[in-house]
Amino acid sequence: MTLRQRLNAMALSCLVGISGAALSVATASAQDEPLTSLREAREAAEMRDQTRLSELLDDRQALETALEDAREANQQAQQEQEALAAQRNEQQALQQELDARQAEQGEDFDRILDALARHSTELRESLSGSWINLGETELPPRLDGVDVLEGRHIEQLFDRLMALTAKTATIEKQQAPVADADGVIETRDVIRLGDFAAFTQRDLLERDEGDSTLTVAPRTPPEVADILSAFFQGETRQVAIDPTQGQVLAALAQQPSLLERFHQGGAVGYVVVALGLFGLLVALLQYIYLLGVTLKVRRQRRQLDKLQEDNPLGRVLLRFYSLDNHQAPEALEARLDEAVLAELPRLERGQPIVKLLAAVAPLLGLLGTVTGMIVTFQSITVFGTGDPQLMAGGISQALVTTVLGLVTAVPLLFAQTALAGRSRQLSNIVEGQASATLAEHLESRSPYQPHTVNRDADRAMA
Repeated sequence: MTLRQRLNAMALSCLVGISGAALSVATASAQDEPLTSLREAREAAEMRDQTRLSELLDDRQALETALEDAREANQQAQQEQEALAAQRNEQQALQQELDARQAEQGEDFDRILDALARHSTELRESLSGSWINLGETELPPRLDGVDVLEGRHIEQLFDRLMALTAKTATIEKQQAPVADADGVIETRDVIRLGDFAAFTQRDLLERDEGDSTLTVAPRTPPEVADILSAFFQGETRQVAIDPTQGQVLAALAQQPSLLERFHQGGAVGYVVVALGLFGLLVALLQYIYLLGVTLKVRRQRRQLDKLQEDNPLGRVLLRFYSLDNHQAPEALEARLDEAVLAELPRLERGQPIVKLLAAVAPLLGLLGTVTGMIVTFQSITVFGTGDPQLMAGGISQALVTTVLGLVTAVPLLFAQTALAGRSRQLSNIVEGQASATLAEHLESRSPYQPHTVNRDADRAMA
């Protein structure tokens, strides 16, 4: 049977099927319609079948073209199937080869992969808080999700490690967001010094692990801040480096200032310092008074013929000259001593309280020591000895109050000594001059006594 005969048979079978279907439809519809309409429907269906058959026979070329296209598509599909089958065979062969190689060296590669994955993860975690991770830095790749170790994995890992190692020997200046003590974040110029530190113009920076935001260190030692400022401005090539990765600088930063140490003394420390300042103020005022009295006494000694009431020597001599000159020498001497003793309270004013404060300050410091140790033992009772920082407050109070007591007592002792010396000198001058005046008076009542005694007394008082 030729192709044309096959097509005719196929078309005829299709028409027969369609005619049958139309006839069945017409038969089914004839149950409800008159017999005349059934005949007309059958004739109409036959006419349509004839028309379609003639159209198919006329469009034979289109059928051949479609058949040819279907053959070409079938041939192409067969070729692709053959290519895929060949590729599958190659992959199966490669898989078998890889399985064989993995079977030969599988344990060694697995151990290497596990070690690289573990170290790469640890390295990334350790570099999360490193200064070399500041800015745009590519960290070593993660290998914990790799099933088969390949050469590119090892190359990437070691290339990143070499790049990071090179950055540890570099100094870079860049801009980065920095948070100050108030929490305000601003973009500032930052210098990264290898893997040791990073700093702004005068402040060291801190960085938490896993947090890319830089924060200003709570306190930068002043001497370190000066060095950093000079290096930041390019005025020097010297820079402060902490080889302990910031531990030494952190320890220096935690050292309290003088004011903070003063506050560590607590209430007892405040009392000690207040009493010390009061004593020094009293001593200062009294010493200024004594200096003024000294100048006035010196001026009075040069002008004994013009006695003044503004100095103790003038008042003693005026009191002496107001006495009855005809009294007994013993009576005159007693009156003169009384006048001199009346001037001593003014000259020695303030010394007792300064001396008292100098003696009380160490005792108050000892009191602060006792209270501080009580606080320490209370902390030990409540929290134990596991955390030394909990005991630091009481120990600091104990030591600081002792220091404050001694520091307060020492200058007060020097001040009291200076006051006593100055007042003693003035009292000696007044007593000497008064004695000389009494002697001159007694000599004037006895014309046979020489007058050299008065001159000797003047030289002694000078």
